[in-house]
Amino acid sequence: MTEPGGELLRLAATVLQPGFVGTTPPDWVRRWLGEGLGGVALFARNVRDPQQVAALTAALRAERADVLVAVDEEAGDVTRFESRTGSSRPGNLALGAVDDVALTQEVAHDLGRELAAAGVNLDYAPDADVNNNPDNPVIGVRSFGADPALVARHTAAWIAGLQAAGVAACAKHFPGHGDTAVDSHHDLPRIPRDRAGLDAVELLPFRAAIAAGVQAVMTGHLLVPAIDPTLPATLSRSVLTGLLRDELGFEGAVITDGMEMRGLVDQFGFETAVVAALAAGADAICVGGDNADEATAERLRAAIAGAVVSGQLAEDRLVEAAKRVEHLAAWAATARAASAPGAWHGASGSPVGLAAARRAVKVGGSSPSLPLAGPPHVIELSPPANMAAGTDTPWGLAAPLAALLPGTTTVRLTESDAADGSILAAAGRPLVLVVRDLHRHAWMSTLVASALSTRPDAVVVELGVPAAIVGATHIATYGATRSSGLAAAELLAGA
Repeated sequence: MTEPGGELLRLAATVLQPGFVGTTPPDWVRRWLGEGLGGVALFARNVRDPQQVAALTAALRAERADVLVAVDEEAGDVTRFESRTGSSRPGNLALGAVDDVALTQEVAHDLGRELAAAGVNLDYAPDADVNNNPDNPVIGVRSFGADPALVARHTAAWIAGLQAAGVAACAKHFPGHGDTAVDSHHDLPRIPRDRAGLDAVELLPFRAAIAAGVQAVMTGHLLVPAIDPTLPATLSRSVLTGLLRDELGFEGAVITDGMEMRGLVDQFGFETAVVAALAAGADAICVGGDNADEATAERLRAAIAGAVVSGQLAEDRLVEAAKRVEHLAAWAATARAASAPGAWHGASGSPVGLAAARRAVKVGGSSPSLPLAGPPHVIELSPPANMAAGTDTPWGLAAPLAALLPGTTTVRLTESDAADGSILAAAGRPLVLVVRDLHRHAWMSTLVASALSTRPDAVVVELGVPAAIVGATHIATYGATRSSGLAAAELLAGA
């Protein structure tokens, strides 16, 4: 083949999963679906409500019946489907804290039915990372926990629940993003573990995912020297083909994490990295960030086709990748047709999710005293949002507490304004201090310690990873979802 002809361009389009802007499909996406585009990725910017998503996905399928419609929906702090309200289901860490695999499967099945009802057939979840580094800035509550065996059994249960509802699961971030203090959205993390350690920790949940029949695995933009000392996992044939395919026996679709992430692009270049990922064994290229336009898709399609012509990418490898994408689409169509019709829960959210969030809440401290004696003053300490969770999803205790205890007042502080006199507003009233990952933020720890020295009766509510019990009354929700906030508010109010 000497030039990128129609069939080669079709194959290149088949392996792309681009994002786009808007709550209806742009003209370029509709046109590309007729030209071979295999899938699209939905993000918060594409979601207004379930009915709108259903109309969007129907419009996509009018152009290509077997299109893969993916969403990055973890049903926790990272939510796209409920980004405007916060997830009505708890995230992985809360489910791991309960440690009831039947509950995890039920929550995932409940989510899957709602996604399927809206026409989504691929979910970039679950997060199968073992979060054994408490300083991890991007995984944290997205993981089921720090125990590899626990993460493995809940990963398998989550996959079983989601896929029983007719939605393909995608375990991430292979071979494991938990033991790092670097966010791959910004830089390239390094996993400093030898091969025996990888087998005992990071790889255990992915083996469980494969045994559970997971349809897709998402690569992590991670350097894993025990497997490949030079190339990150997404670009490494040793990781994607040697380890994932040949050794672990995975036969489904390998999907990359967002290829626009700085940890990859800054070092390897955008188009170069996309071609290298396909050559290494990836089957689908996810591009969902700010590069959500036709010009970006065209750059990548041309780069992939050109790489085949130049010999950088074997045509057989591209054909294989396209076939895996088509096989995933066929599985999704069959599974969706065979599953029971789904339903949307409406504005109140998932009752299954709220029940699970209530079970996850833990109370500790030297002398816990609940419920509150009256309407409290709530001080919410807000850390910088990581790019996975985004900045627009609401969180906190103020709204649900005010609904249960009228007269509740609140203030939200960041590091730059945390030194103000907000504690004075709580004079003569209960004081509630709300934190997220208290152990990772020195300014938070300083403020909480100062507040507790003045008000030792204050209640500390941890919505992140509860690394330590602080205060006489300490509540841990294991996540900052809408359901987790409501569960904590009910406990505080004695509801």
